[in-house]
Amino acid sequence: MQDERNNLPYELRPLSPWHYFGLDILYTIPIIGFIILICHAIGAANVNKRNFARSFFCAFVIMLILVFIMYVTGASANVLQRLIR
Repeated sequence: MQDERNNLPYELRPLSPWHYFGLDILYTIPIIGFIILICHAIGAANVNKRNFARSFFCAFVIMLILVFIMYVTGASANVLQRLIR
């Protein structure tokens, strides 16, 4: 298996589970991680790293939308409670 991976070009080499774990930790660093995430999503030479960065970015955007919706509905519920009293 190791010999087969070495025969592949760098662009197509699979990433190890530890590599994915390290990228996951790296991308969660507040500002620097986000910048690295964008750089990997746009121009990583390895296809697997680029796809992982893009999927992480999509999940990040979805979480931001959900947090915003929860904030808006929580704030509107708070306003409604004040109006009822």
